[in-house]
Order: sequence, then structure tokens, then C-alpha cells
Amino acid sequence: MNKNDLISNVASAANMSKSDAGEAVEATLNSISSELANGGEVRLVGFGTFSVSHRAASQGRNPRTGESMQIPASNNPKFKAGKALKDAVNS
Repeated sequence: MNKNDLISNVASAANMSKSDAGEAVEATLNSISSELANGGEVRLVGFGTFSVSHRAASQGRNPRTGESMQIPASNNPKFKAGKALKDAVNS
């Protein structure tokens, strides 16, 4: 399923127009993104938790040349599925 399919499903499930559903999906995704960008987390009970994982700087190697290189620290988005989602997938 891609974003357009999701918008179509939301529109039909909520009995709303595709443009309204598109705005709702966009607003939801933007809200999650901005909260994660501010270092917060988003908990959707039964669905899961979106959070930020901090990765420290490390030393790596260029696989082509074998030369040492510094890998900078970074923040990465993380998702942990909730029990209801796990149960729905495994049923």
C-alpha cells in the first residue's frame, strides 16, 4: 500500500472526500514528524510508539579503499509496534 492507497482507504472508511482524507493523512504525518524532530515521541495506544533513537559517532572504513573515516552522530526515527497491532498481524 502506498500513500495514495492509504488516502483512498481513509476516505472510504471515514465517508469523506479524498481531498479531505489527504489533508488528514498529511496533517497526521506532519504532526508525527515535527514531534520527532523536537525530540519527543508519539504514543498511539494499541498501535505503537514512534520515537527517536540516538546513534553516537563512530569510526568506520570505506569498503572501496579501506581508508578510515569518521561516521557522524545522528538521530534516527524508530517505531515499536503495540500489542493490538502485533495481534492483528499474527492472527
